[in-house]
Amino acid sequence: MHTPASMVMGIVFAPLGLVLVFTAAITPQWREGQARLNIGGPGSYLRSGTKGQGTGVRSGSAEALLLLRSDGLWESCLQVERSELKQCWPVSGPYKRDSRVRLVQGLMLTSLFLCGVGIILACIGVRCWTDLPLRRVAASGGILVVTAGLLSLTGLGVYTHNLRRLGADPSRGIGNPRFPQLSLNAAGSLYFGWLGSCLQVLGGTALLLSFKRPRCPACPPRQEQAVCPACRSCPELSSKTDMDVYEVSC
Repeated sequence: MHTPASMVMGIVFAPLGLVLVFTAAITPQWREGQARLNIGGPGSYLRSGTKGQGTGVRSGSAEALLLLRSDGLWESCLQVERSELKQCWPVSGPYKRDSRVRLVQGLMLTSLFLCGVGIILACIGVRCWTDLPLRRVAASGGILVVTAGLLSLTGLGVYTHNLRRLGADPSRGIGNPRFPQLSLNAAGSLYFGWLGSCLQVLGGTALLLSFKRPRCPACPPRQEQAVCPACRSCPELSSKTDMDVYEVSC
């Protein structure tokens, strides 16, 4: 069987898009921010213990730590720059309760489910073990994959548009020195999600082309010429019982 190029394209792009969107959904790098935390001031001592002995380093100016904060859909992380100190925890507080974050979570989960079902239908429709594919089944899988891609694109767009406002707490004002301000920016997981969603749309669109039947050559005028099985047998030739018909893939 000669598998149509549209089916090959769809069956390759759809799983690749699913992997990228899944990677984006579970990783906590949807947005990242940096903040400087003052840990000392003029005349302060920075102490570190080594085998019970403390060593003091006098600082003539303020010391600061650069904190790297990252948020995802289900997990947040905090890391000190240039160190191995990193801690992650499930999302909580105003960020978790934000209706836009919950909307994006639902859209991404629905997208993953629909894309998985669509890929299964596409694999059944291609039917590499038979001569002719189930075009309607493959195209139905393409519809689900396209829908999954559009849902994930919608979720990514909502998150990106409200990136700096998600989980904003009015009590943490600009003038409050207890809470350092974060400069939030888009992070790597968003780019994985955008790429995966675009691949889902492309793969699903390619599978949708399976609805279109291939063009077969005209019915042969002579008996020795082959007949395309997708075109069925020609009316003027089907009545002849002594004709040899050869199956040729279109």
